[in-house]
Amino acid sequence: MAGNSFAAPAILRKVIRAVIDIRPLHSHKLSHYGLIRRSVPLVTTPWNSSVAGICSLPNAKKWEDTDALVQGVGDKDAIEAVKHTLEMARRASSRREVLHTNFLTPPILKESMLALEKLADVKAVAQGGYPQAERCRLSVGHFEVMTTDPDIVAALSITGNFGFQPCSHGDFLGAILGTGIAREKLGDILLQGEKGAQVLIVPELVEFLVLSLDKVGNVPVSCSKIPLLALEYEPPRTKSFKAIEASLRVDALASAGFKISRSKLVDLISGDVRINWNTVTKNGTTLKTGDIVSVSGKGRLKIGEINTTKKGKFAVELIQYL
Repeated sequence: MAGNSFAAPAILRKVIRAVIDIRPLHSHKLSHYGLIRRSVPLVTTPWNSSVAGICSLPNAKKWEDTDALVQGVGDKDAIEAVKHTLEMARRASSRREVLHTNFLTPPILKESMLALEKLADVKAVAQGGYPQAERCRLSVGHFEVMTTDPDIVAALSITGNFGFQPCSHGDFLGAILGTGIAREKLGDILLQGEKGAQVLIVPELVEFLVLSLDKVGNVPVSCSKIPLLALEYEPPRTKSFKAIEASLRVDALASAGFKISRSKLVDLISGDVRINWNTVTKNGTTLKTGDIVSVSGKGRLKIGEINTTKKGKFAVELIQYL
């Protein structure tokens, strides 16, 4: 129109800004074999079953608004992990590639999924090897690139004569980590009683573990790769009991649940005790119904129903995973 400058339609201006804002991110280098431990695992993204992992545009936020995307994440370590997730997702989307995380704990997985749901043009898939898996990997990429679910989880069978020397989840985990494999490269461990266990792992470490793992506890073992369809899983076995305690502090409830002295449990804090997969730093941390407490070498404990007694103490249901 004469005398007027050209005004691009609003949608075109948005597209231009989006293109200009795309900047490649530098990713952290991962050891190809995963033999280096890291305090914060590299992560990727989430699966939203209600929208097939693709975020709707009306609710989408800008990539740069990281603080808004992680708003509501309480744990400091979780915030950093989710930020890594967002960085990887942005790189995957802008470069039209698919990237994968290590195995994530349930809290990190949940928070990553919530953050990624706020973004547009991103499709993410969570895989743990079987439907009830706790630890999962995430694959993320632009929805036009991720047309199929990536094959990013492998399974191993660890067999031996465990009839006279039963081994716990901690025994298998310790033996695997003893080969030099980092924890974030491992998924769930499914115990099979006298037969041994089945383990979920990143595919690139299958051959390494087959060659390296020869003993769990004092039991000689052999490892072999199996298809995911051969996994044998069922709800975890548990036993419940009640404890009467004066407080809901972690040192009080965990010592009662794991049948160890309170002073010994306090000594384990700041390294060997976790609440909901996050390391505990204060023995005065209080627990609530639904919390999961894990102690290295002792297993896991879930806090069940909590009631107050007539004398002002707490009657707590403790559910121990066998």
